Amino acid sequence: MTLFLTALGLMLVIEGFFYGGIPSFAKRMAAMLLATPDEVLRKAGISAALLGLALIWLAHFI
Repeated sequence: MTLFLTALGLMLVIEGFFYGGIPSFAKRMAAMLLATPDEVLRKAGISAALLGLALIWLAHFI
């Protein structure tokens, strides 16, 4: 549970910096996201999830 809360906190810090520090860039990225086809978003999301899972698995063995 500690690892989950740490990861969640880190995600919030990164997103907070992103939206708070460079909001115009975040808006441009959101507009690009809306224009991206669903299939591309699906593949990118699954790839990111698998990469994250691999990093978590790797971190437990280092």
